[in-house]
Amino acid sequence: MRHLRILSNSGRSAGTFVTLQWYWLRLKQKLRLGGKEVVRLKPRQVQRPLTVHLGATSDLMAFGQIFIAEEYACLRDLPNDSLVIDLGANVGFSSAYFLSSSPASRVVAVEPVERNLAVCKENLAPYGLRSLVLHGAAWSECTRLCLSTDVFRDGLEWSRQVRCPAELEIADIEAWDVGTLIDMAGAEKVDLLKVDIEKGEIAVFGPESREWLPRVRNISIELHGRDCEQAFFSALADFDYNPEQSGELTICRNLRLRT
Repeated sequence: MRHLRILSNSGRSAGTFVTLQWYWLRLKQKLRLGGKEVVRLKPRQVQRPLTVHLGATSDLMAFGQIFIAEEYACLRDLPNDSLVIDLGANVGFSSAYFLSSSPASRVVAVEPVERNLAVCKENLAPYGLRSLVLHGAAWSECTRLCLSTDVFRDGLEWSRQVRCPAELEIADIEAWDVGTLIDMAGAEKVDLLKVDIEKGEIAVFGPESREWLPRVRNISIELHGRDCEQAFFSALADFDYNPEQSGELTICRNLRLRT
């Protein structure tokens, strides 16, 4: 009965056919059955079909969080002309979700992993100039980083981390602080800062974040451990906000400096 209820709720949000497709593809993935390497799925929440890679990738799991479980549903009431900065955009599912939710919205999608970046560009291309896809990462300052070779969480594409380079190591990932990304978007403020950066939040929400946090209206973040929680909530110590929880997401709405 519980599974039927979940299926019914997902069918109403993503569409029954896409939901059934997703469950079937996830089953095949878990059983390591062969088949197509790439599929195109169009959940109801987006305007155009999305490219989803199968096999040993995290694409289907990310798709499930965003469109089947619909973790971002509580943020669908953003203004129509919202600016969203998507840190850790992965293959662009969350960016496509927000671009479709608000017809005049814009998204700056930031992703360090080249394979993810290529799929992200493909998935956001139909939205034209409303999306800006950047190959890079968010950090405490404008600098250059490198991809970590350490295995974090499940080791799949959505779990890749960036780090400061060691001596003589090539740093080939450009990184920006959030204030610079807002400036690059030509905006004074960002309506939603979406953050899923695999412990990179410790650097992003360090002491330097005091400079740009007053320019952020709402935050949606996936926190990866107690050290990340401590860094994040310490950065917000001087702010009032309306807290929410949606699945793995911590959401802080109506961010405002205390007076």
